[in-house]
Amino acid sequence: MGTATSETEVLSRGKPGAARWATSIEVLAVFAGILAYIWRWQHSHPWAWVGLAAVVAASHVIHRDSWKQLGLSAAEFRASASMALPLFVILAVPLVTYALLKHVLVPEWPGPRAALYFGGYGAWCAVQQYLAQSYFFNRLESILDNRHLSAALVALMFGGAHIPNPVLMVVTTGAAFLFSEIFAMHRNIWPLALVQTVGGALVGALAPASLIHNMRVGPGYFFYGIR
Repeated sequence: MGTATSETEVLSRGKPGAARWATSIEVLAVFAGILAYIWRWQHSHPWAWVGLAAVVAASHVIHRDSWKQLGLSAAEFRASASMALPLFVILAVPLVTYALLKHVLVPEWPGPRAALYFGGYGAWCAVQQYLAQSYFFNRLESILDNRHLSAALVALMFGGAHIPNPVLMVVTTGAAFLFSEIFAMHRNIWPLALVQTVGGALVGALAPASLIHNMRVGPGYFFYGIR
């Protein structure tokens, strides 16, 4: 009896050892570049992200990634949402209920500024999901042929990119693993980006300012509150 096989699995099977090593080096180099940008280049070389983006774009061309493989098309949107949204509700409702009862979170009608912020943050979350899933997860799965191990590595990388923020390190590591598992089954990043946007806003609102430091990561975390 035949079984359905993903496009990524088909491409990864029989991949030459040299190609696997080259892809491994590529992934490590891009991740190292992201960490370098967070910790140093964003101040010393603020446009270095353009070079990183160019490397990722070139990788898509070299590996002949399709929009569907990248999770950027409309394919499997509903299937992805059917897993991501209920999971978010299960995790978020108890937190929101507690915060409302304790008056930690006070509902207000969002103004234009809040809507603009939410839209900008949503776009940034989409970029993060693109990098985590469309790039890193796909590349790791093509190397390892194991979606669970690939998801675990993406989780560690995503959490590591949020050092030294203790709240974000924990939240992003757990969320990235779940998101990667969903992406492995249904390749579409848009529901994941939506959940990250709403979830991130909740974390920012509920977490103690003394710990989350306005959601800063890298050296900026240490300079929170310093004018």
